[in-house]
Amino acid sequence: MNEQDDIRALRWEQPGCLKVLDQRLLPATETWLTLESATAVADAIRQMAVRGAPAIGIAAAFGVVLSARQHASLPAAGRVAAIHADMDGLAGSRPTAVNLFWALTRMRGCVERHAGDPGALLREAQTILAEDLAQNLRMGELGAGLIEPGSAVLTHCNTGSLATGGHGTALGVIRTAWRAGRLSRVVATETRPWLQGARLTAWELARDAIPVTLIADSAAATTLRDDAIRWVI
Repeated sequence: MNEQDDIRALRWEQPGCLKVLDQRLLPATETWLTLESATAVADAIRQMAVRGAPAIGIAAAFGVVLSARQHASLPAAGRVAAIHADMDGLAGSRPTAVNLFWALTRMRGCVERHAGDPGALLREAQTILAEDLAQNLRMGELGAGLIEPGSAVLTHCNTGSLATGGHGTALGVIRTAWRAGRLSRVVATETRPWLQGARLTAWELARDAIPVTLIADSAAATTLRDDAIRWVI
């Protein structure tokens, strides 16, 4: 991590549980949920304790690991069947999340190749997490390189570490650009009705010591007209 990237929404802890920062309670309370089964992961996704397409996919991958651990004592065929049933439950937790199905498809292949071995599945889930972070860091580097020094930017919703494996997508570009001294200011919209901008993006930026101005969604057009916003990310 660096000085503008100290937030993580998910972490795997030994001997075997997924810790999830409950985003429903932010910014007032930072509460970590301990998830020990695929069903618990599916419930956390469904109830929006974890949200953001990349983070949902990563959480589901670790949910498959938890399923494999739970059914590790079964014979290979029974273990694989039980994991597949749990993956169906994970798939139903957020039917519109593309990353969810992408991650489950990748984990399903790993289940088949390794007969549901928990160790192999853990390595695959950790690789998915690491790849997402690496991609976000690269996206931040490429995006920040396009921004003229002194620019003000506006961002909507939450696309940061809370929504991904770390650093963020659009907010990752902002993090990298701020660290490079390219931004004069950051404006975030509140993002109704769930207020991801007000509750999550503003909290992330404040935690990373990046000054942010929060505006009502309905003020976006006026802000773009009057406030020298050069980029919307």
